Amino acid sequence: MREDICTIPINDVFGPKDGCPVCRMRDMLEERIAEYITGAAMMEPDVRIETNRLGFCERHFGMIRDTGSRLPVALILQSHLKEIEETIFPRPGAAPGKKELEAARALGKSCFMCENIEKNMDHLFETVLKMWQSEEEFRALYAAQPYLCLPHYARMAEAAQRMPRKNRAAFLAVTAELGGNALRELEHDVTHFCAMFDYRNDQEDWGNSRDSIERSMQFLTSRPVGDLPKTGSGRAPTQA
Repeated sequence: MREDICTIPINDVFGPKDGCPVCRMRDMLEERIAEYITGAAMMEPDVRIETNRLGFCERHFGMIRDTGSRLPVALILQSHLKEIEETIFPRPGAAPGKKELEAARALGKSCFMCENIEKNMDHLFETVLKMWQSEEEFRALYAAQPYLCLPHYARMAEAAQRMPRKNRAAFLAVTAELGGNALRELEHDVTHFCAMFDYRNDQEDWGNSRDSIERSMQFLTSRPVGDLPKTGSGRAPTQA
């Protein structure tokens, strides 16, 4: 996979100040990789070998289906299904052996897009740490972000453990503020939402609480509600 974080300027990701910047980066990478493998890379042998071996998770199968035309997606599936036949069902009608069962389990946990996104995200965190330590303007831009979602707050804080000790505490303090302030705001809004179901508050203003359920789920998972897995009971919540 030739996509590299160096081709995506960090300032462009942090510039909009709209939601979690790391979520925006991940979403950008997802879109670019989906376009890449259903377009220019469709017939590249090294890419096809990896998509055959790793397959895709449910989310990213959906993305390549929606991104590319049907023929490229069908060609990807054609060779991927052939790979599965050769590694998991090599002997028609025979009971599977340990090797085949292990291959089936491994395939259920692998995804070409997830693997490449994770590699690029690791580069993102490294680049953010370097820029924060060397560029005063970026430090101000980082601190001005609306928030970091909980999963990306955790990953940013984990990455910061590799920083020199003299810089680490200050960076972690700003990072914790980006995550903690968002959490406290959501907690306030969810509490207000619950209180509005008390008849005594019938005439009160809902404020920002109406979509607090959806915003809380996005903060906790890094995904909008519409992207979360749906259960078999009830209706899917409406995305704000």
